[in-house]
Amino acid sequence: MQKQWLQEKWKKLLEHLWNLRSLKVRLFVLILVVGTIPSILMCNVIVSNYEERSVGLRVNTVQNQLKILANHLIYYNYLESSTSETINAELEMLSNLYDGRVQIVGGNFKVVKDTYGLSQGKIMISEGVIRCFNGESTSNYLPDLGYIEMTTPITEKVIELTPQGEKETTVVRGVMLTSISNESIVSTREVLERNAIILQGVMLVFIIGLALVLAEFLTRPFEKITQSIRGVKEGHVDKMVAVPDYSETVHIVDAFNQLLGRMKMLDESRQEFVSNVSHELKTPLTSMKVLSDALLSNPDTPAEIYREFMEDIGAEIDRENQIINDLLALVKMDKTAADLNVSAVNMNELTELILKRLRPLARKRDVEVLFESFRTVIADVDEVKMTLIISNLVDNAIKYNKEHGLVKISLNADHQFFTIEVQDTGIGIPEDDLAQIYERFYRVDKSHAREVAGTGLGLAITRNAVLMHKGTITVSSKVGEGTIFVVKIPLTHIVG
Repeated sequence: MQKQWLQEKWKKLLEHLWNLRSLKVRLFVLILVVGTIPSILMCNVIVSNYEERSVGLRVNTVQNQLKILANHLIYYNYLESSTSETINAELEMLSNLYDGRVQIVGGNFKVVKDTYGLSQGKIMISEGVIRCFNGESTSNYLPDLGYIEMTTPITEKVIELTPQGEKETTVVRGVMLTSISNESIVSTREVLERNAIILQGVMLVFIIGLALVLAEFLTRPFEKITQSIRGVKEGHVDKMVAVPDYSETVHIVDAFNQLLGRMKMLDESRQEFVSNVSHELKTPLTSMKVLSDALLSNPDTPAEIYREFMEDIGAEIDRENQIINDLLALVKMDKTAADLNVSAVNMNELTELILKRLRPLARKRDVEVLFESFRTVIADVDEVKMTLIISNLVDNAIKYNKEHGLVKISLNADHQFFTIEVQDTGIGIPEDDLAQIYERFYRVDKSHAREVAGTGLGLAITRNAVLMHKGTITVSSKVGEGTIFVVKIPLTHIVG
């Protein structure tokens, strides 16, 4: 079962290997590299340290034996006469023990004894021999040649007479040049290397399995998120996602759930919008149908009644036209290709003109409209869109005001921006709704909204127009006391 599971995971990983951007593949490679490199280095260091340490121990051991032998050479005066059977036996034994060669070099650099019998009687001059005559023991490991070469000084202590008295000094009488085989060290090293390779193979298999498991385990939360997003794509938007495995996934899921919630809200808003628009479009048509049927069913309708019905039909047509215009304005602003037709506009004159058109509506609702201008403001704006901004804000302030209410419009500017403030004494906006009032199709008081003509698109259109001018719009409100909208737009149009 475990073997089959690993095979499936390996097959699945191979399917993803072509995509190096995959987090799972990157985790697998990272774990594999982090696990494999230290194991290889560790094995190599162990083998290398073994060889170095073994050579050092072998040199120390042999040097100690050679120093003892050097004392014997002086004691038996071997440098003068190499006929001592005792010394020759020791030299042969040492040579056989380490499968090596020992050469005794006298003070005149002449080889006194060679256990191989090849260089006896010849002159031996080398760097190691010269350094050894100066009292320095040397060792040289030559793995390619298969031996360790050492030099050991043959010293004798002598008493010299000086003006200060007797003085003991050490004199180098000769040199022992010894070569010993490193075959046992090499053999052991090869065994270690084979074992290290086997160990590395086992560790590699283990690390690959571990990397597969960890890569699968560590990326599982992200796969859950992917499945949830795929479910949303397929239309399942009712269930919120919860993947608390990592703090990163928590942040991603929170953002996703917020987006999901917004999608649900937009979906509900669209459905409500369709319902509202259907109702708003159908109501004028129904009224016009009723009025026209009444006129057609009674040919003898008096002129006064006929005129009154036709005025009502004209009003319903105007209402229908306003709804359609709002929808077209919003769609036009949604287009990325929509450009501003910027020109220098006198904001004081434009505001006065807009208020002149809206004051008749205000008088019908017994609402006073005041305009306060602190200075003349000339700005580079799109006159049509600025008209939409001011008209929508003032129109809302009138529609949602109280009887005998007040709407105050203020215009001011500094060296960079001009500001339009629209303040009313109306019904106000609840604090919970302030963050949503710019959303399309959103209406605060739905029961009151039925009584007031509109589609819930005015503030969405206004905000879009402000943003197209690189401006800002803010709102503050208290229920029952009124609302203040503040629009701030650069005096000079900012391109890009």
